[in-house]
Amino acid sequence: MSDTPKFEVIDRRKFKAEEEQEGQRAAHHTEAEPEASSGGPRLVVSEGRNVPEAAPVEAVQPELGEEAGVELPPPPTAQESRELKAAYEASAQRLEELIRAQNPAMGAQPPVTFAHLVQQFYVSAMIQMGAGAQDGQRPRVDILGARTTIDLLGVLEEKTRGNLTEAEDRTLQTVLFEVRMAFNELTSMINLQAMQPPQPPPGKR
Repeated sequence: MSDTPKFEVIDRRKFKAEEEQEGQRAAHHTEAEPEASSGGPRLVVSEGRNVPEAAPVEAVQPELGEEAGVELPPPPTAQESRELKAAYEASAQRLEELIRAQNPAMGAQPPVTFAHLVQQFYVSAMIQMGAGAQDGQRPRVDILGARTTIDLLGVLEEKTRGNLTEAEDRTLQTVLFEVRMAFNELTSMINLQAMQPPQPPPGKR
């Protein structure tokens, strides 16, 4: 049995269309039988709605099933992508304006760059390897999670090769070197501890 997790990417466009139809029916029902409104969003559950189950990994397209076991919905059209990107940017701008209104001293947020992405992976990997623990506290290590994060950085390196600026490539190579070095040192310590014979309890020989 494979350890590859099975999951499904939900096409939210289908649910959006269904929600719009539900909203129209709910509005018509409200006109006929007025009900008290809570003034906020509410969850509408339709009885008998058939939600398709995720296809087994074997039934997924070969290039996706072998690599990630993911069944993808049809790709969005160029117009859908543009409209959603514009709506996202407008929502993010409203959120930033709201936060800045409550914190006038805070300046505008810098744009997210490739370096931010690499830094996010770096911080995650180091925390998973026990960095950042407070003084007096035993570090919590997630060595398998750290390995996955480092492997993701390796995938990022492979997929962006030849498409980075000199500074971006230097940042990625430096971070990869650092996290791999930390991983090797940590696993060496783990191996040494595993090889040591168990110590008898205090007071016993």
